[in-house]
Amino acid sequence: MQKKIVALAVTVVCATAMPVMAQATGASKVELWGIVDAAVRHTTNEGANKKGLTKMVGGGMSQSRWGIKVEEDLGSGTKAVVELEHRFNADTGDKDATAPFFQLAYVGLQGPYGRLTMGRQWNVLFDVVTSTYASFPYSPYMDAYKPELGMAMGARTSNVLKYTFATPSRNFVGSLQYSFKESNDTDELEAGFPGNAATLPAQIQARTLSTLAGGAVKTMGGYLRWSESGLSVGGGFLRTELPGGTDVDAWTLGGSYRTGPWYLNAGYGLNKAKFDTPTSALSPVNVRNAVDRALLNAYWSGQTNGGFQSGDSDKRQLIKVGFGYQVTPQLNLGMHYFRGKQSGSTSGNFNSTANFVVAAADYAFSKRTDAYLAVDRTSISGGQGTVLDNTSGARSRTGFTVGLRHRF
Repeated sequence: MQKKIVALAVTVVCATAMPVMAQATGASKVELWGIVDAAVRHTTNEGANKKGLTKMVGGGMSQSRWGIKVEEDLGSGTKAVVELEHRFNADTGDKDATAPFFQLAYVGLQGPYGRLTMGRQWNVLFDVVTSTYASFPYSPYMDAYKPELGMAMGARTSNVLKYTFATPSRNFVGSLQYSFKESNDTDELEAGFPGNAATLPAQIQARTLSTLAGGAVKTMGGYLRWSESGLSVGGGFLRTELPGGTDVDAWTLGGSYRTGPWYLNAGYGLNKAKFDTPTSALSPVNVRNAVDRALLNAYWSGQTNGGFQSGDSDKRQLIKVGFGYQVTPQLNLGMHYFRGKQSGSTSGNFNSTANFVVAAADYAFSKRTDAYLAVDRTSISGGQGTVLDNTSGARSRTGFTVGLRHRF
């Protein structure tokens, strides 16, 4: 009986002390949010027989995801911030197999002189394009077809220190980032080369998937954006060191203009990889380059990125231009054109160009629920080795997407 009384007393003390502590340290705010998006998508030229493929996708206009945001007022204009974001596939309910459990996971402090955050975060390339010259005004990208994200070096980066600053009016906003490599390299592969040649492809694939699913790479870069009276312009730079030591320099510049129901935007992106030159056929540099080429191809290709195979090329450029028009308070229309150019192929088989077009209509039933219809087209010319995917060998593809999205 005495133990029960003590336990009850402790419970009461804790319950009454918690509000006092909250008042002493400042108010806290915890927000649970999410997006559930499901769509039916049909694409042509799929598979070895190049037939059409119709399937349900767990994110047509947006990635399906949920997250938690936390803010705590620390006083004197300073607050602590936390964000966690988990991506899932609405068509199956499964976790997205290509991503870590939390796509974003960071903690930081925000005050009068800016915001410092640590953890897995959006990189500066994604930040400047999304905030300044994204494809559509009502949804930055169409998740099932977003060629510009193939130029963003994965869009998210682990082990990031990021400092973001802004003027009081927020006319100018900028950010700097640095991330730590933390032994994500090819030393263990090089140690057995060329004795492990038979298993090397599997090891390269494993290293590539590990890096894409949240493995740490070393990065350094920043962006700056200016906005006023509907006009926004910005640019960013990010240097990424791949596991084999190859530096990839990525640049982007662009702007947008909003006036009445119109949204106009244009942008440019460039990725340039600096591969080392092997001194011999048995040089460990071959191992490092093989890993880095596989990873670069994974960044650049993939249907959701509207991508195509990189092969032995080392440079890719993308020009984008588009518009949005709000027909009624509920109905939005948008169209975007991208032209990609790939070069630096030593064999010449992957020097190519690609044209991407996407048109979308979005109807809002409410502030939280909308339906959409989109049509996209990809076509490749030049570079006979350049294809959309190795299974089909297709050099053109058309997609039709219709879906429903809800935000909470």
